[in-house]
Amino acid sequence: MVVVDTARVKDYLTKTKLTTLDYVINPYIGCPNKCLYCYAAYMSIFSKHKEQWGDFIDVKQTRKKINTFKIKNKKVMISTVTDPYNSFEEKYGITRMIMEQLVNSEAYISVVTKSKLVLRDLDLFKKMKHIEIALSISVLDEKLKKKLEPNSSTIEERVETLKLLKQNGIKSIVFISPLIPQITDFKSIIEKTKDYADEYWFDNLNLRSSFKTKMFQFINKEYPIYKSLYDDIYNKKKSAVFCRTK
Repeated sequence: MVVVDTARVKDYLTKTKLTTLDYVINPYIGCPNKCLYCYAAYMSIFSKHKEQWGDFIDVKQTRKKINTFKIKNKKVMISTVTDPYNSFEEKYGITRMIMEQLVNSEAYISVVTKSKLVLRDLDLFKKMKHIEIALSISVLDEKLKKKLEPNSSTIEERVETLKLLKQNGIKSIVFISPLIPQITDFKSIIEKTKDYADEYWFDNLNLRSSFKTKMFQFINKEYPIYKSLYDDIYNKKKSAVFCRTK
């Protein structure tokens, strides 16, 4: 069960230190996708919750409208530490409300999600001058996906979402993230999605805090052959081959 609460914020827009972006918008605090590898889990320490990351979500609320003049010609990502189209978005519509404010902006908007719910806002995307949608995929096997990302859309749903975005003239991106050493088969992902993707992004698996322990437990149980490899990469900080290819 996910604990749901509200969080009053001054502004949805946050200046970021990420070198490739100017601003980020995270409509929620927390993420019910509960991905085993989630790099954002460290943010639990900044929340009011005792629950673990993935077991709570705060719905952000503010009366302040997004200053679209401020982000003119700027790069804005939705979002970096939550899925903007998570399962609670259908009820609360915070991302939808934010996108409505951004429709006529001159900003370069990037949306990152694992959810087919993003298709709900196609009507808004079609009105936007600079918009790109990235669907995150790290594995193709549905059973493995269920273990790694228990509460996210299926891989087939994501591929179908990419297809429909492409058909509707929206720039579609496959974000191969994270690249899980010896498990992510990026060539197969590209082969499966190449007809629907305008671009590919890649991001390595980053492990920290308690989720590092959980990921190591998963590897030790499911892929013990890679135990020493993960120890080399994430404990001894040695370089290694990050992806499996056929």
